[in-house]
Amino acid sequence: MLSLKLAFKNLLGAGLRTWLNVLALSFAFVLIIFYNGMIDGWNRQAQRDTAAWETGEGQFWHPAYDKYDPFTIEDAHAPMSEDILKEVNNHTLAPVLVSQATAYPHGRAIGVTLRGIDPNQEVLELPSSKLPQSNRTDYAIIGKNMARSANLEAGDRLLLRWRDKNGTFDAREVEIAEVFRCDVPTVDNGQVYIAISTLQEMLAMENEATLLVAGEAFEMRELEGWDFKDNEFLLADLQQIIDSKKVGGSVLQGLLLIIALIAIFDTQVLSIFRRQKEIGTYIALGLTRAQVVGIFTLEGGAHSILAILLGSAYGIPLLLLLNRNGISMGYAEDMAFDIPLAEVIFPYYSLRLILITVLIVVITATIVSYLPARKISKMKPTDALKGKLQ
Repeated sequence: MLSLKLAFKNLLGAGLRTWLNVLALSFAFVLIIFYNGMIDGWNRQAQRDTAAWETGEGQFWHPAYDKYDPFTIEDAHAPMSEDILKEVNNHTLAPVLVSQATAYPHGRAIGVTLRGIDPNQEVLELPSSKLPQSNRTDYAIIGKNMARSANLEAGDRLLLRWRDKNGTFDAREVEIAEVFRCDVPTVDNGQVYIAISTLQEMLAMENEATLLVAGEAFEMRELEGWDFKDNEFLLADLQQIIDSKKVGGSVLQGLLLIIALIAIFDTQVLSIFRRQKEIGTYIALGLTRAQVVGIFTLEGGAHSILAILLGSAYGIPLLLLLNRNGISMGYAEDMAFDIPLAEVIFPYYSLRLILITVLIVVITATIVSYLPARKISKMKPTDALKGKLQ
């Protein structure tokens, strides 16, 4: 306790030099929490949006289907059993039929993916209910990015050409019933959604599907002839991107922390050099060398305590404000992102993140304070009282 009192007394007595070091260290402390909180918030939002719009609670794939290999789409379809149809009628499964096609917006040719979706499905947030039921006109819905790239809007007609399961080419015009906004690029870019019954008729694949999306109410079990893919598998690419962003950000955070720690190290070296007589007095009064080393180590480590208190004073209101209002990323459709990115990201500050950051700041500050303090253990009291440092 005596060592702690002496450490804080000496630290506060240093005046401006102490507070400059504390300010630099507090800035690093707040930045580490802010950056990692933003990345964690982005990760949570991206996973939540992807699950809500695309993956649900997991998907059952046809064994031949591979979303990374478009050549598998042609053979990746199978009839739905009575058990599956019962789940579909109960809105616990949403069947999706996938096919490649060519679209001709305003005379241009672009490759698209046709996705047949049940207009009455309730598993995904995809606005499939906007697909009108009509015997005369076929309707489709597309995302805003798709609409922008193809220069389409609601009410426009779009010519589609595809090949059915027998290899026969056919073409048909569809009317764009709705242009929806979505933050998940894989749901939007190059995707055209039509009623699954219409696409089954177009492809001559009656009652068939490529994959089945499970909803929250679905009782998880194996479905014969279908391979289940959980969200850990479906969101693996997103998690890898988030992890790489964390690694890249840690470099900048580490550099900022090192700068603050170097300032503390230099301060400790200067302090020991200028306070040799004080060190000799401590030893002459009966303090052991280890106790004196402890005092100077505590002085340096106390920078981290003051930095945490100062950082909390201005960091907590700032981080809470960002958490409430979010961080605007601009309109994502104006950016070429291939990952889910909302217009506003809400940071997420977990207790684990805060505790780990506090420990990093305290431990590193204490270590860099101890390194120059080790010199004291080799000093002779008589030389220290004379102000001679060897």
